[in-house]
Amino acid sequence: MLLVLKHLEPMLAALRQHAVTAWKSGLRGRTFHAVFVFALLLLTAAWLAAAFSARQPQAVALDVGLSGIRISMTFLALIWVQELVGREIERRTVFLVLAYPMPRAAYILGRYLGILLLAAAAILLLGVILLAVIQISAWGYQYPHALKLGWPYWATIVGFFVDIAVVSAFTLAVATVSSSAIFPLIAGAGFSLACRMLGPVLDYLSRGAEGDKELVRHFDPLVSTIRWLIPDLDRLDLRLWPMFGTSPVPDAFLVSVAMASCYAALMLLLAVHAFNRRQFV
Repeated sequence: MLLVLKHLEPMLAALRQHAVTAWKSGLRGRTFHAVFVFALLLLTAAWLAAAFSARQPQAVALDVGLSGIRISMTFLALIWVQELVGREIERRTVFLVLAYPMPRAAYILGRYLGILLLAAAAILLLGVILLAVIQISAWGYQYPHALKLGWPYWATIVGFFVDIAVVSAFTLAVATVSSSAIFPLIAGAGFSLACRMLGPVLDYLSRGAEGDKELVRHFDPLVSTIRWLIPDLDRLDLRLWPMFGTSPVPDAFLVSVAMASCYAALMLLLAVHAFNRRQFV
């Protein structure tokens, strides 16, 4: 065991170095600051939406705020991958990294770990801010049930984090084979939208599409095939639990997290494989 750890020590040191570099670069980026301000504006919109709500303003603030966190965190993850990996490949500054005697996998995995650390810090901060927004959004209204802002709320935030981890892994895999820095951003956004719409579309088709048999006949085989190619990230959205107390089935949620994690791991393996085989000229 000690011999194995001794051989892995250079790899772990390189991975840690790339993660720290990604952390510092991500925090310094102007785009990060712009998107984070956008996230704060979305949370302000949640407070305003609660002010104009005729019933349960805190529930409205929670719903709109969670949507704002999910949208803004997706943008942040895509931008981090673009700036920390895609843009370095496009500008050939990655040559400076590859000149060091370290495995290429350390670069990919280190950057991904740094992006996850940035995402964890950002989503934690936004989650705390949203809690404060909810507390000042009551506006004197009385409603039949209290929001569950303990474990149910933070379980929802964790679900969003897993969602972001999958989107980041896919975008990173695209960045390792793309020659354009903007293409991974577009592909990641499309992937994120498709994964989050997959569950509602499957549910709509399974219910008969409101009697439209022609629609079911044309799209059901296609969607049934797509479900085996991309994960259903809609299952990681647990907002009904803190809003209405509708807790998820534990086994189903754990299976969803496991499937999403395995998909992210597969994307990372593909990213490492593609980056190892890529010829930079």
